[in-house]
Formats: sequence, structure tokens, C-alpha cells
Amino acid sequence: MSGATSPGQAAPAQRETFSSRRLFILSAIGSAVGLGNIWRFPYIAYDNGGGAFLIPYLVALLTAGIPLLFLDYAVGHKFRGSAPLAYRRLHRAAEPLGWWQVLVCFVIAAYYAVIIAWSLMYTIFSFTEAWGDDAEGYFFGSFLAVAEAPGIGFTYVPSVFFPLLLVWVTVIIIMVAGIRKGISRANSILLPLLMVMFLLLVVQSLFLPGAAEGLNAFFTPDWAALADPSVWAAAYGHIFFSLSVGYGIMVTYSSYLKRRTDLTGSGMVVAFSNSGFEILAGIGVFAALGFMAQAAGTGVNEVVTQGIGLAFVAFPTIVSQAPFGGLMGVLFFGSLVFAGITSLISVLEVIVAAVQDKLDWGRVKASVVVSVLVAAVSLGLFPTATGLYLLDTSDAFVNSFGITLGALVTVVVLAWFLRKLPLLSAHLNRVSTIRMGRAWIVLVAGVVPLALIYMVANEFISKISTTYEGYPEWFVGLFGWGMAGALVVLALILTAIPWSRSSKAHHDPEYDDVVKEDARETAP
Repeated sequence: MSGATSPGQAAPAQRETFSSRRLFILSAIGSAVGLGNIWRFPYIAYDNGGGAFLIPYLVALLTAGIPLLFLDYAVGHKFRGSAPLAYRRLHRAAEPLGWWQVLVCFVIAAYYAVIIAWSLMYTIFSFTEAWGDDAEGYFFGSFLAVAEAPGIGFTYVPSVFFPLLLVWVTVIIIMVAGIRKGISRANSILLPLLMVMFLLLVVQSLFLPGAAEGLNAFFTPDWAALADPSVWAAAYGHIFFSLSVGYGIMVTYSSYLKRRTDLTGSGMVVAFSNSGFEILAGIGVFAALGFMAQAAGTGVNEVVTQGIGLAFVAFPTIVSQAPFGGLMGVLFFGSLVFAGITSLISVLEVIVAAVQDKLDWGRVKASVVVSVLVAAVSLGLFPTATGLYLLDTSDAFVNSFGITLGALVTVVVLAWFLRKLPLLSAHLNRVSTIRMGRAWIVLVAGVVPLALIYMVANEFISKISTTYEGYPEWFVGLFGWGMAGALVVLALILTAIPWSRSSKAHHDPEYDDVVKEDARETAP
């Protein structure tokens, strides 16, 4: 590939990079540490063996999560591009994989911002405990004004629409500022704040009456659970979602690293920091749930929940009953806001980088067009009386048949059809302290696909055996199965669109340098 430019043609702009490895690690941790760490992991661990779950969790981390994280790093760093461009450079037939990941990120960004908006409002509500004595009724009724049945409605809810608009304005400013002045700076501020706030929350929770009972419920091992295959599947499933692997984020972020960067060492820091935060979240959440159970005179098993129920029903109830509850609410919901924003900007960056590369647009233009388009979809569909049903369905299907199925197809194509793992392993070894040998190739080509096949098959059987959540079949067909299928079709259509003749797909001096460097190092 030649890096020369024709007479009169402007040389392509140099690709942005993280100014330091530390800022990359902060940004990668910021992407991995999201809402799922706080409201999903504690319940998953409790429901799958308590303390015993840490064994399959650690096995899944070491045998699938970290190997797949390194795969994303190797693709992005070696081929120096957004997900579509990096996969295209790896092999032209692989480009649709990148666009599939871009479209998955589009869907996630549209609804993820809504949960951040809810968290922002609940941070404010915590000062006055606006939900009163009925946290559940307030959330679904007064706050969200949820319609009685799923459908397509345009009854907008101002208490959601305007904070959502504020979230998008904030995120657009960060995206326009770029990698160094926007994403790196945001993560270097928000991630430390998140850690401090959550540590304070954990300390406060540990001093609540009943906290010990909550921790006993969380950590007491059920060793018999280790014989249940579904427990191991839950561990692998959570690890895939938790580390932000398989849908373009780490491919994109690693493409902004300087050429001589320790990839595997950085990956280990990111992976174990993410897991450490999850365990910390489990301690804080279950200490608070132990207090809630004692106050209600019930067992911890009666109050344990996850997701929206934990965040916006159980936790407000705890805030209303706990000493200094308002402070606890501000710390908890403020943590959700910060964790959500650091993850959202990483999801958006996948789309922005792809548009920049494909159309040869500048940073500002690509960021504004992409962010405004996603914001328009987000603001148009989700802050409505039927928005919760749409969010729930979109999230369930994009996770199962966007992220998980997409990751499976990507791994199989790279490992078994294109046979690129030795090439990627060599790249990791050339720049990293922790070397990848045959074991890494076996894990990526064997263990990871098997785990993903099991997960996809389970989800497929579950969702075709009964209509999801009992929603109308047309609704699930359109926003569930239809959306998942449309992602694949649109990925093929985007692949067929020609690349701009002046784009980095044709003229990229930085990538030319990588090719020349590879040639020198492999020459006899």
C-alpha cells in the first residue's frame, strides 16, 4: 500500500493517539466499568453460587475475557484503524464484521444514554427523596409514566427528555474535542471521581445495620453450584459483556496507541481493575441490601434484584431508610452517571472513527454528524411512555444477537477461516511484555467459540420458545428480531459503499510505516 499522494492532493491528517499509556488504560477502564458492574455483577454472583461464583468468574476471565481483549487490541493496534478499516486491512472479506460492530454500538448508544439521564435525575431526587414512600410506583408511574402496554407511542415525558438532552449535549462536546482533549480528559476526571464516590458509598454501606448479613449472603459459597453448567455459562457471559470486548470498542481505542506500546501488560491492568471494581460493587450493594432486609424484617433473598429494579426501586428504598440516606443516594446515582458517560463515549467513538475513516471526514464533522444522529434517535424513541419497553427489548436482543453472536462470528472468521491468529500473536509479542504463545491461540480458537456458541444457542432457544417478556409478537418481531437482523443487512450495505479515494483506506503514511516495519522484522 503506497502512502504517496498525487499532486495537489492534501496529505491525510495524522491519526490521533493517546498521549500516554496511562490515559489509554484510564479510557479502557472507563469503557469497561459501566452500569453492568454496579447493578448486574452483584446479582449474577449471588444467584450463581455466591462466593463460589468467583471460581468460574476467574476461570472465564483468564480463559476467555483476557484472550478476547488481547485479540481486539492486536487487530486495532496492528492495522491502525476503526473497526471496519482494521478488519478490512486484515482481510477485505472481514470488513462487514467491523460495520456489524459499529451498528451494534449505534443501538447501544441510543438507549444507554437514557439510563444515564434517569441516573442524573435520581441524583437530584436523592436530596429530597422525591420518590416518597413508594419508590416503585414513583419510578414507573410519576417519573417514567410507563404506558400499560408496549407499542409505538409519542407521548413524551419531560422529566426524561430534558435530562437526556443535557446528557447528549455534554457527550457531543466531549466527542468533538477529540481523543486527547475530549475522551482522555473526560476519563482522567470522571474515572477517579467515580472511584472516590463509590469507595465512600461502600464505606457508608458497611456501617449500616444488617450489612454483615448482606455480605454473608454475597460471599457464602454454594459449592454445589460449580457442578451446574449454567453457572459457568453465566460467568463467561458476564465477562464478555463486562470487558467491552467483541463490539469494536477496544479495536478502536487500541488503534490510537503509539506503535511501541505494551498491549498485554495494559490489558492485564484493565481486566483486573474492572474485576476489582465489580467485587467492590458487590460489597457495597449487598451491604446496603442487608440493611434493607433487616429494616423490612425479611431475608436478603427477599430483597435481592438486579438492573433497573436494583438501581431505581431497591436503592431509593434504602436511601429513604438509611442514616444520611441522601448522601448515599447522591454517591450511588452519581456513580452511575459517571460510569455511564465514560462507557457511552467509548461506544460512540466506534461509530465516529468508522465514519472518519470511510468518508475521510474531519474529527469535528464526524463527531457532530454521528452524535446528533444517534441523539435524534435516542431523543425520538426513548423518553416516551413506551420507551421502557423499547429499551428493554433492544437491550436484550442487541446483547444476544449483536454483541454475543457478532463476537462468535468474528472469532470463527479470524481463527478458522482467515487463520490470522499466528499473525496477531506475533504482533502482540513484538510490542508487549507478556508474551502470547500457542496457549493463547488455543483459547481464542477453541474455548472462546465454544463458550459463545453455548450462550448464543441458549439465548436463541429461550427467545423462540416464549415471546420475550410476554410482549406482543409484532413488537418483539420488529424491535427484537427485526433489529438484530437489520444490523447484519446494514453491515453488508455499508461494506458495499465505496471508500473515499482520499481516505486512510488508500492513503495512510502511518499505516505504511507499520507495513514497512513488519517487512523489515520478518525479512530473512
